[in-house]
Amino acid sequence: MDRVYLDHAATTPLDPEVLEAMKPYMLDQYGNASSVHQLGRQARVAMEEARERVAACLGAESSEIIFTSGGTEADNLALKGVLQAASAGGDPAGLVTSAAEHEAVLRPAERLQEQGHPVTILSPEAHGAVTPRQVDAAIDDRTALVSLMHTNNEIGVQTDVPAVADVCEAHDVLFHCDAVQAAGLQSLNVDALGVDLLSMSGHKFYGPKGIGVLYVRNGVDLGPLVEGGSQERERRGGTENVPGAIGLAEALERAVDQAQARAERLSRLRERLIDGLDEAVMGRYVLNTPAREASVAPHVVNVAFPPANGEPLDGEMLILNLDMEGVLVSAGSACTSGALEPSHVLTAIGLERPTASAAVRFSLGAGTTADDIDYALEKLRSTLQRMR
Repeated sequence: MDRVYLDHAATTPLDPEVLEAMKPYMLDQYGNASSVHQLGRQARVAMEEARERVAACLGAESSEIIFTSGGTEADNLALKGVLQAASAGGDPAGLVTSAAEHEAVLRPAERLQEQGHPVTILSPEAHGAVTPRQVDAAIDDRTALVSLMHTNNEIGVQTDVPAVADVCEAHDVLFHCDAVQAAGLQSLNVDALGVDLLSMSGHKFYGPKGIGVLYVRNGVDLGPLVEGGSQERERRGGTENVPGAIGLAEALERAVDQAQARAERLSRLRERLIDGLDEAVMGRYVLNTPAREASVAPHVVNVAFPPANGEPLDGEMLILNLDMEGVLVSAGSACTSGALEPSHVLTAIGLERPTASAAVRFSLGAGTTADDIDYALEKLRSTLQRMR
């Protein structure tokens, strides 16, 4: 076995059938969707059909779908767009979010705070998620938006999104959900979830990179983040990525059709990985992903290794050594790979710095097999023995 890829939370391989759906719009039907000539009109029709397909997967209206460059832009647009609109002509509006969010939410939150917006950052409870009770207590008369992720990208813990949505509705506050890690594995019907805004990224469910979606419920006032042309109903200027939109729509439809079967299969593989850790590690470890709970994603397992005999384990060297053995994993979010600081998610749930710095995230995908899990466990065991 030359390579076992267990980093699907960072990105997934492009589905060949998705690529085939995109090809005509990269080669022959290459028109700008804002042009009025024949090629432009063809591109516009394809773009709007893709928008309708995405909307159908979410139980939404096509007018509620904004195409972006990915999940990061979608998150930025949600936070900055809502607070910009809510602050027009008055005091800066407020935001409530969590210390365990993706950097695509935390960094915009920091910038908004610098600009005078009240920002409350909640600490997740011991299991790794913020509770509706915490949200209820944090909302005040200046809060315009709550932003919480559906599924944590590092530890797989899931937020009780419908319950948080009920709290937000009771306070007449908008609710944004970063669903990047949930798309393709969980039902994301926006009415059932109760969200007002929802972010997704195509490359997380076997679609292309460079394309994402922000769902914005009709009636939500949202200022633009990228200003320029009048594309995306004047909410996101710039030439439309027609091949990307078609690829995302194709990938999302396929992912939704396969979601239940895939989630069940990945859950079994996840249990196999967790069950094998005791024998593989042969020493102390911390399982940061709560085992065998319905509120946990089926594809993520995060494990950390406390210092042994007073000596901390070098987490970066562990990942590099596993890579040399053909096991491709990560320490957490690929967006912060290379950072010297330990994962902010792991420190937010209470791990001490030496332990949080020696964490590995295994994330499973469509191509993962039981043999892959067994091989990864074997190489984890031998690598830890060698390093210790």
